[in-house]
Amino acid sequence: MPETQEIVINTGPLIALVAGLGDLSILQMYRRVCVPLEVSQELLVGSGTRFAAKEFAEADWLEKRQEALNISLYLLNSLDRGEAAVIQLALNEGISTVCIDEVSGRRVARLHGLSVTGSIGILLRAKREGRLRSIGDVIERMERQGIWLSEKVKRFALQQSGEL
Repeated sequence: MPETQEIVINTGPLIALVAGLGDLSILQMYRRVCVPLEVSQELLVGSGTRFAAKEFAEADWLEKRQEALNISLYLLNSLDRGEAAVIQLALNEGISTVCIDEVSGRRVARLHGLSVTGSIGILLRAKREGRLRSIGDVIERMERQGIWLSEKVKRFALQQSGEL
């Protein structure tokens, strides 16, 4: 099955990727990466002083939406605004894959028939495509920047990448 070429991405994975890689260029392996306005607002709060705001602002190839979404009440009542917007935009645009790290957001996305990936899924794809040498090194950098990953997730990533 071919890898998806379009994703809608949430705040958490954007921050995690910057923490582990220093920028967002790895996302250019996708033909289209959409970012809802609500996610941009989360990242750029405080006049862009939040971690990863500079790298996000510099990634001018990201499809950053400028209009707020009309998000379903179910999504708004179930998730934070960024996750809800990611799912709503994917549904509106017919994009089949969302990038969300939080368990509740992943669960709700699947309930809406969407495929789900996260920051580790992106790293695994990059490794498969020869764009990344070591997932273990990236995970270490993520953790040094304060990104928390469970032992189960780390073990999965290392096993899938052939690094364990």
